[in-house]
Amino acid sequence: MGITLPAFTPLEDSLWLTLCCRALDYRSPRPVLGDAMADQIVRTVDYDYKRLNIGTNLMLNATIRAKKMDEVASRYLTRNPNAIGLDLGAGLDTRRQRLAPPDTVDWYDVDFPVVATARRELIPERPHSHVIGADVTEKGWLDGVPSDRPAIIVADGLMGFLSQEELAGLFDQLLTHFPSGEMVFNSYTKFAVFAARHSRGTASVAELIKFPGVDDPRDFEKWNPKLQLIKEILISREPEVASFPNPLRLYYRAQARSTSWSRKGTIILHYRF
Repeated sequence: MGITLPAFTPLEDSLWLTLCCRALDYRSPRPVLGDAMADQIVRTVDYDYKRLNIGTNLMLNATIRAKKMDEVASRYLTRNPNAIGLDLGAGLDTRRQRLAPPDTVDWYDVDFPVVATARRELIPERPHSHVIGADVTEKGWLDGVPSDRPAIIVADGLMGFLSQEELAGLFDQLLTHFPSGEMVFNSYTKFAVFAARHSRGTASVAELIKFPGVDDPRDFEKWNPKLQLIKEILISREPEVASFPNPLRLYYRAQARSTSWSRKGTIILHYRF
């Protein structure tokens, strides 16, 4: 029997799109991410994922996106076992459980207060794991997070819901608070923003998109001089594409030959500061 959660605003409700993608991936014959807890949460809440119209392409892109961010965070925590982990707009993602960092890492999942309450009800607490209920565009939400340790900052899906001004302000907060670290998030070109606003699979969040789109990942370095691009991860060039069903595999293989074409799809950006 499903449990009842508090009513979410449309923005808070957007968490279901990526969560259900991860759950459907887990149920597939060849999972990309294999997130059993995502599937457990969807079943526990008895959420009707069918109303989101999630197609295979969206599911694969969302789960590979999460996997690539996991890989970046895992490598960073291996090199910096005393670091802070920060997942912005975490929703009901279970990244901390997937990474299983050492006890020397303090991990913070950040989302709106109502979502934070839902997390506490649905996701078991772990040592050195913390939940912050806050709006990341406001001041002061970082006050309880240590500022004397390096940080790995992850934002999966958050940036699309922030304006350029809000995102620049968030970068300033983060890069002022921590002495050093790395940041990984998914970005969108102007075309990708247009496509997200007109795609059937993202119809549930289309009206919530505020990000204007950035065509060159180096542009973020201009927003804050502390940011230095490490890598632009283009899904079309990642090895997981080899397991895509036809004709998606053929499409992404062709797309991989062109950087500009590849940027029309899913992009993960990895920076140091």
